[in-house]
Amino acid sequence: MATRTTSNGSSVAREKLLATASELFYREGIHSVGVDRIIGEAGVTRATFYRHFPSKEDLVEAYLGVEDANIRGAFAAAEASGAAPKQLVGLVIDGLADDVARHHTRGCPFINAAAEYPDADSGVRKAVAEHREWFRSELESVLSAAEVPDAEEAAGQLVLLRDAAMVGGYLDGWERVRPAFSAAAARAAGVQE
Repeated sequence: MATRTTSNGSSVAREKLLATASELFYREGIHSVGVDRIIGEAGVTRATFYRHFPSKEDLVEAYLGVEDANIRGAFAAAEASGAAPKQLVGLVIDGLADDVARHHTRGCPFINAAAEYPDADSGVRKAVAEHREWFRSELESVLSAAEVPDAEEAAGQLVLLRDAAMVGGYLDGWERVRPAFSAAAARAAGVQE
């Protein structure tokens, strides 16, 4: 029997496993969700799971890869909008706020994963570090293009503000946190009105 593939060439079973694990990992935590539960909820066999993911950690890294790709896609869409550099900074801030409101109501998936994998040499922590480095660098690039003074420092501030906003949004509700995040991010980026 041939393996069914999706339009991007990946296995349907792999995508089901990844979607199921992503939803469970984000909602309930990585260590609290076992492989057997993922297999059962995805409706695949154990052999299928291990053919696609030799270990649970490989699945966790793939989950973080999906999160990373989603954020990269949001940046690419904002950059493709044709907005002027200062407007692009505003679009990025609004996009970060919208992402928290729509997709990350339980905190940052990267911070959550890092909390469950304390070994800085693990593949999971390396994936987290790579994402955060890209994110900081991308913010710095957008801010530099907008001629924000000390774009490196401003990018670092935006990373910290987003981290805090994701935690605050989870604990206090995003409707309460969003105005503070948006105002602080605009100040940090030098685009406040």
